[in-house]
Amino acid sequence: MKKCIFNWSGGKDSSLALYHCLRDPELDIKYLVTTINDAADRISMHGVRVELLKKQAESIGIPLYQVRLPEMPGMKEYDAVMRSSMERFQAEGITHTIFGDIFLEDLKSYRDARLAEVGMTGIYPLWKRNTTQLINEFFDLGFETVIACTQDRLERIVGKEITQELIMSLPDDVDVCGENGEFHTFAFRGPIFKQEIPFRTGEKVFREYAAPKNADDTCFSLAPEKPAGFWYCDLLPA
Repeated sequence: MKKCIFNWSGGKDSSLALYHCLRDPELDIKYLVTTINDAADRISMHGVRVELLKKQAESIGIPLYQVRLPEMPGMKEYDAVMRSSMERFQAEGITHTIFGDIFLEDLKSYRDARLAEVGMTGIYPLWKRNTTQLINEFFDLGFETVIACTQDRLERIVGKEITQELIMSLPDDVDVCGENGEFHTFAFRGPIFKQEIPFRTGEKVFREYAAPKNADDTCFSLAPEKPAGFWYCDLLPA
């Protein structure tokens, strides 16, 4: 049996990947690992409150491990914090780490290279699967999720629950799973949860991020490579 950690974002892709992993008798998941914006006390990039993240972990029944990061970490800082965490896990006998990535080759290569440095191996349950098939499977399994964050141009969908109708209304250049960073979600109901996660939507906030001065200092998934704006819908515990 492989002792694993699961890189948990709180969203739909993580939820579907975890669903498949929990059905695999060869995987023993010891922790849900989530990167947190320490200044805001929210999930990095997604902007979801840690209070709701904790409720997800409690409902799933797997211990939560928070990796605390500054608001806009550079690559060196990010790598150092993550390496320290991976070394701790390795000392506990954990050999594998699981991701919900689907098709971003550069991100997978980056993850695999960093893991190799500490003698760990990545597992990608959703890798190279068709994203339309994935979102349909997500619906068919009874998962439900709300959009917590979107790119500037998708303001109209932030704070909305994802439905088949919403997916069909997306522009043609938007991936239906948001794999290119078009939107991020918070899953609140589905077969991995013992109880639904109650929440209510709060205010919508727009934030713009400047591009890093050094292009080589861009942190994957945490900072844009060029100036970018995002809409966030504050999700409040109900």
